[in-house]
Amino acid sequence: MIKIEQWIFNVRPLTGAILVALAVGSCSSSPSGPPSVQDDICTIFAERPAWREAVVDSAIRWGAPVEVQMAIIWKESNFRAEARPRKTYALGIIPWGRASSAYGYAQAIDSTWDWYRRETGNRGADRDDFNDAADFVGWYMAKTMVSNGIRMHDAFSHYLAYHEGHAGFRRGGWRNKGWLKQTATQVADRAVRYRGQFHRCS
Repeated sequence: MIKIEQWIFNVRPLTGAILVALAVGSCSSSPSGPPSVQDDICTIFAERPAWREAVVDSAIRWGAPVEVQMAIIWKESNFRAEARPRKTYALGIIPWGRASSAYGYAQAIDSTWDWYRRETGNRGADRDDFNDAADFVGWYMAKTMVSNGIRMHDAFSHYLAYHEGHAGFRRGGWRNKGWLKQTATQVADRAVRYRGQFHRCS
């Protein structure tokens, strides 16, 4: 029969190893995937406190309201880090690439993201990094305000300019796109909801 002291001696290293593994696992398992609740900004920030800091920093730097940034990111990617446009198929069966190079939280295309990195000096920015995505959205909104004269709280118009580009917004082709105006309305409604919630939990 194994003595009690010997059993404890044999089990203790194993128990320690298990506890270390659990501790390491809990530290490395940072939240992945989109937030579990997306229609309440307070719940989002409680689940992702670093996101709150990122959009507040962007708001301070660029003057872009927190709720508008979050509403745009919500509509563009549903808060998915590696979001991409759907693949297209020729003749319905032959893979034909994607509709655009849009990628990440903010669904920024390659050329606009490169423009952002050059102008801000944030050369290492990644589209699947929420901090960088929030800063990008704030930067783009500041550009839109200057280029198109859109007030920062006008989420409807900011989304149209975000989707169509500054020149495209000025051309006004969006006026004939009922689906796009409907989407911009969804963004505006979400921004209003987020604003009320943010005042409550900030």
